[in-house]
Amino acid sequence: MSGSNVWNRTREKLRRFPEVFAQCSGEATAYGKCVAATTTSKQELKKDLCAKEFAALRTCFANAAKKTVK
Repeated sequence: MSGSNVWNRTREKLRRFPEVFAQCSGEATAYGKCVAATTTSKQELKKDLCAKEFAALRTCFANAAKKTVK
């Protein structure tokens, strides 16, 4: 059935995640620092405060994932 194929693809993506994440450590660090800096003193994270950093991380993930597709 096609349903099992969906789960196989999902498992494969999750299996590759550590490798993809490692390729984007700089972007992940920048995003994490932005989130930490904007949530000091128990402030809530507001939408779009770290949009630039998140966009860079998302782009990096997408590019890294494309490179690892076999």
